[in-house]
Amino acid sequence: MPGSRSKELYEKALSIFPGGVNSPVRAAVKPYPFYVERAEGPYIYTVDGEKLIDYVLAYGPLFLGHKHPRVLEAVREQLEKGWLYGAPYELEIKLAEKILKYYHPGGMVRFVNTGTEATMTAIRLARGVTGRDLVVKFQGCYHGAHDAVLVGAGSAAAEYGVPMSKGVPSDVAKLTLVAKYNDLESVEKIMRKHGEKVAAVIVEPVVGNAGVIPPKPGFLQGLRELTKTYGALLIMDEVITGFRLGLGGAQEYYGVKGDITTLGKIVGGGMPIGVVAASKEVMKELTPSGKVFNAGTFNAHPVTMAAGLATIEVLETGEPYKVANNAAKTLVETLGDLVKRYGIEATINHVESMFQIFFTGNEVASPEDAQKSKKEVYVALHEELLKRGVFIAPSQMEAVFTSGVHSEDVVEETKKALEESFKALRERGLI
Repeated sequence: MPGSRSKELYEKALSIFPGGVNSPVRAAVKPYPFYVERAEGPYIYTVDGEKLIDYVLAYGPLFLGHKHPRVLEAVREQLEKGWLYGAPYELEIKLAEKILKYYHPGGMVRFVNTGTEATMTAIRLARGVTGRDLVVKFQGCYHGAHDAVLVGAGSAAAEYGVPMSKGVPSDVAKLTLVAKYNDLESVEKIMRKHGEKVAAVIVEPVVGNAGVIPPKPGFLQGLRELTKTYGALLIMDEVITGFRLGLGGAQEYYGVKGDITTLGKIVGGGMPIGVVAASKEVMKELTPSGKVFNAGTFNAHPVTMAAGLATIEVLETGEPYKVANNAAKTLVETLGDLVKRYGIEATINHVESMFQIFFTGNEVASPEDAQKSKKEVYVALHEELLKRGVFIAPSQMEAVFTSGVHSEDVVEETKKALEESFKALRERGLI
């Protein structure tokens, strides 16, 4: 459990930050979050003197682990040259060329600062290009913290959305229609009724904010065909999957291309970033060449450009993918063996270097399915692993990530912690 120094800091933070944190999931570690002193490779070192194997990786960006030497070198080199100019800089061209090579050859890029900014800009762009107002998203899919996507379905899963947050006007929420992930029929129903008014369908090709939920065969292809039929744009939100499932992300992995791609996390090398990429025809609608507005003081931040370029260059060697994917495969097999050994009901979803275990005997093919998992068992597993020096996401609705520095010895240590944790869960009567 987090120690006394973390408790002291958290109590102080409660008086100056809402809920004591600056992003809600950070408060999910109970009874209070641990505070980090430093991190390196696959490890986080806390202010309480603990060393934790990190499978959260800042919720996805750190595919090369913490403080990777090549990224650190690139950042240091850039800092020596200055860290903000408010003017164009060559590294932004180099990073954009790398991205376009794998996602939209011959297209264009706009750099922003977060995944939220990327999806917000992509939706505005789609509306500007099509002249339409409505957007379709999927229940349980997360696309950032702006008004257009903070919408849930309630009992009307294929009708006008309702706000999930105070402060989102109902009139804004009504512009977002909500379908069910992995259910093409729910999308078809919306498009038959509203298709001529739909600017875009936005989707996480692999849901990464309800655990890990891969697309069923034909689902993404069906979305591609439906959007073409009705003249809407398909926005592939690859903030999580971009450069994680391979250099070409989920679009390459599943063989389906979107009209607009949003990226973030890994492509910034651990620095703040968001990316919108599409064909020249679409991207030229953005200011200053077009009339769809986007601007930002920190867009294409030089330090982020340096970190992102260095990260992709390391990924292009292929070695980080081998290590990360092997680590995930081994841990998923270990979880599967433990589930059988203890005779418990569980479903493990796994795509390359991301996975999650759901304590349910049913298939988890949608965020609604994930909600039916026994979250109290997952929370207890998180707690038991933390006691044994392993940090997985504190929320069932997040992913477990592996990286290019989760070597065989690190994985072996994790396997031991998993075995001890399952034994503890049985002793607690939870499994």
